[in-house]
Amino acid sequence: MKNYYLDTGVGRMIEIDGRDYFYFSGTSYLGMAQDMDFLDVLANNLFEFGANHGQSRNNNIRLRVFDEFEESFAFAVNAEEAAVFSSGYLAGIAASKSLAHEAEEIWIAPDSHSAIVPDNFKPAMQLDFLQWKNECLAKAEQLSPRKILIIGNALDPIRCEIHDYGWVSEIAKKHQVAQLIDDSHAFGTLGPSIYGTFAQYADPRIDLMVSGSLGKGLGLPAGIILGSSAQIQKIKQTPLFGGASPGSPAHLQTFLELEDRYLEKKAWLKQACELFANETANISQIKGSKLFPAFAYSEDSWVREFEKAGIITSSFAYPTSQSPSVNRIVISGFHEKEDLMYLSGIIQNLAK
Repeated sequence: MKNYYLDTGVGRMIEIDGRDYFYFSGTSYLGMAQDMDFLDVLANNLFEFGANHGQSRNNNIRLRVFDEFEESFAFAVNAEEAAVFSSGYLAGIAASKSLAHEAEEIWIAPDSHSAIVPDNFKPAMQLDFLQWKNECLAKAEQLSPRKILIIGNALDPIRCEIHDYGWVSEIAKKHQVAQLIDDSHAFGTLGPSIYGTFAQYADPRIDLMVSGSLGKGLGLPAGIILGSSAQIQKIKQTPLFGGASPGSPAHLQTFLELEDRYLEKKAWLKQACELFANETANISQIKGSKLFPAFAYSEDSWVREFEKAGIITSSFAYPTSQSPSVNRIVISGFHEKEDLMYLSGIIQNLAK
């Protein structure tokens, strides 16, 4: 697909060479970064906190909003504590470093984000997720009891596959298990609320840690780690936490003030995904789930046909520039029912 450069941010519609296109790409799953209610409150908070807060969280002058945000997020998922970072990538690195040095075995899912992969380790790229899961269960059965760290994404946003980690509890019956899940694409999308998968996979036998970017579904330029008090306090003593600038306080305060608006957008996104999944259920070229707002399509020729119809979708070579293109349709909270029906009609004609 041809690359286009814009001079403004993306939203429901984007303009390219004087023509308007429906935008079905990106990672703004709830559409909060484009939501006028969000932007109005954010504008006020930017005047209150300033455009940036670059000082360490360990500074003797501290902003309460960081602690309040961490406490609120942890409470929502019943985690003991949380740590906010300036990005999900930094949060992932801090989480994996904290857990990796205690493990005797480290098993990494094939589509794990590089942020949560410890130094000198690689994901099991030769396997798909189901094969990797079965390999983990087999190895756990064969090994004597030991400390095992299991790492993976909550979902594969490229292949539009949601992962199940319920089987990790079986391994924890025999071994001392720590688990790190990257929820970057799960925050705002998976589960009944907007807080990701921590509550779903919490198990007293597992030392669970969830990290991820808040800049996708939640529209916040920050990252977070959720876990036990012991693990989070250990992370907060590291240079990765104390030496780095925190996330934007204005954005975090806006989140605290607008949880109800987030939940409204999540409710609409759920309806939109169900609508699109039902409309395309019989289209063999479309793959996805009504539980996640991204749908892969297999026909490369559709990219250009969508453009002719005034629709921009996600299409780029992955995982390297020499790889085949991965084509996806991404639904957002800023889309309207009419947008989805228009897109569905185009697909129905292309699939004939």
